[in-house]
Order: sequence, then C-alpha cells, then structure tokens
Amino acid sequence: MSDLILYELEGCPYCAKVTKKLSELGLEYESIMVPRSHDERTEVEEVSGQTGVPVLVDEAHGVEGMPESDDIVAYLEETYGGNAAA
Repeated sequence: MSDLILYELEGCPYCAKVTKKLSELGLEYESIMVPRSHDERTEVEEVSGQTGVPVLVDEAHGVEGMPESDDIVAYLEETYGGNAAA
C-alpha cells in the first residue's frame, strides 16, 4: 500500500492535473474514486472537511487531507520533485 492516497473523480480536470504530476514524479499512489454526488462523498468529507476533489493524503508526511489541485501539485513538486531534500 502506498503512503499517498488520492481521492478523485473520473473525468475531473483538476484531478487529472494531480495524477499527471504524480506520474511525472514517478510516484505510486492509491486512487479512491468518489461518487459524482457530493452528498455521497462522506469518506472524502471525513478526510478533508469538504466534498470537493481532488484531495491528497500523504501518510509519510502527516498530510491528512489536502484539497485544491494547485496546492497539491505544488506540494508534490516541493516534497518529491527534483529539488526535494533527500
């Protein structure tokens, strides 16, 4: 099991932006597809406090539910990208 978990929705352009960055960085992650209806997204709401996706969980770094694709991409680049501290 990966330390990275991504809550996403099929066809979501914001989710695609995050999965592209994960792929570019060669990171393995667990994908959890959420229901289309916001009312049925109880799991992602419990993790992040909201029902929008994408939401990233990074257990290795204590990230429990980061929303917003731009923030996630910046975090991944900073944490796992070429300039990340080893």
